[in-house]
Amino acid sequence: MIVAENSVDFNSLEQEICRKCYELGRMALKAQLEKWDRELMADRDRTVYRHKGQKKTVIKTVMGEVEYQRAIYERKNEDGTKSFVYLLDEALGISGIGFMSGLLSAQIAEAACAGTYRRTAQSVSEMTGQTISHTAAWNVVQKLGNRIDEQEQVSAKLAAVNKGIGKLESKVLFEEQDGIWLHLQGKSREEYGRAKEMKVAIAYDGSEKIGESRYKLTNKVAAANFESINEFVRRKEGKIAETYCVDEVETRILNGDGASWIKKSLTDETVIFQLDTFHRNKAIRENVSDPVMAKEIFRLLYSKKTEELLVYIEALSNSVEDEKKRERLTTLHTYFTANKDGLIGWQRRGLDLPKPPEGKKYRRLGTMESNIFTIIGNRMKDGRAYWSVNGGNNLARLLTLKHTSKLSDTLNQLTNCFLPQKYAEEVIVKMSASRAPKQDGRGFEPVRAGAVPATPGYKFLRGIGKIKNTLS
Repeated sequence: MIVAENSVDFNSLEQEICRKCYELGRMALKAQLEKWDRELMADRDRTVYRHKGQKKTVIKTVMGEVEYQRAIYERKNEDGTKSFVYLLDEALGISGIGFMSGLLSAQIAEAACAGTYRRTAQSVSEMTGQTISHTAAWNVVQKLGNRIDEQEQVSAKLAAVNKGIGKLESKVLFEEQDGIWLHLQGKSREEYGRAKEMKVAIAYDGSEKIGESRYKLTNKVAAANFESINEFVRRKEGKIAETYCVDEVETRILNGDGASWIKKSLTDETVIFQLDTFHRNKAIRENVSDPVMAKEIFRLLYSKKTEELLVYIEALSNSVEDEKKRERLTTLHTYFTANKDGLIGWQRRGLDLPKPPEGKKYRRLGTMESNIFTIIGNRMKDGRAYWSVNGGNNLARLLTLKHTSKLSDTLNQLTNCFLPQKYAEEVIVKMSASRAPKQDGRGFEPVRAGAVPATPGYKFLRGIGKIKNTLS
């Protein structure tokens, strides 16, 4: 075939090659798993493990479903009882019949952070050799979310007794917190109502410049959950202690809208609260209609005359005749009185903070509105989504890890199959460019000689080599 004279459907060609490569991959994986099983059978302690035949199982992988056989053994336990085990499953760190590989699970989790479970199932099915349903995608997220929750609970317990594992040292730590209301469904809706607030918190040690007027928060950690105030504070502290050596933190600056659950983080004198400037200024504009009054309030505020400011607002509320204006001014006075200690931004308080490390800056706080949308809102409010409390919590755990660049490492830890040390070299296949055209000949016995592509079922591969390049 000459390309210049015949039209070539490259997309179909690419799909067919990909399909055949997946097929070869499944064959190679099946052969390798059964080879390991035979080696385990030969090396086993025959006085403990009695061979009882073989059984089939299926593993869902990025290449598709791989069906293989492995031996089942009768084991004599120390208490005299007997049990049945699969040595290969124990070596791989898996259990049950028909499971999903860690790599496929990780791809599903990554995709679920970007779109709905239906879109996740569709994209994973299109980009891999495995077809999954949206229910399967949901199940993967729930399983991984539960395992992440177990890790976070352990971190929370360690942080509570000042035994966090964080190594990063910083004298100053910035924290911002806010909530986002999400629609509920099913039993969660019956228990909590139509919607429930998800609490979100971030912590970071500064900002670095990444553009002419753009900055990026450094070493950011995040937590999000529907749970109660006390439980959320414990979780948030655990997440911080996973990354930071909290004993080295001398000053914490907490930014929030003044909600009672946010102030639960004011645990000691090292935590300095600041009322979020966006919410503070918004409260003034919404409750003060007279521009002259609003200007005077801002003047007193930026002059750091807090007491005079509260007296002035109270006097205004008592002097105006309009009932609605009086109610709004009273609302503003109540809000500012409850957050009196946080009305002045931390930069204007003359705090004696250590200089930031080279390349970092201590900037104004107020990134939470952007972060709460980026981390939670963009995914969990998209398309008028509805959630159960548990389902929302599990996805939120993945989202907080994704947007703090920790999801990939966490998934690798949670989904990795640990093999015996003797098999480690067989898992890692090293092939230089000079060896790539040659057969490697180790581990993948069925396709070692390359005979499979020459069979009638692979005629399209032989045809590729006949294409002449007439364009050069």
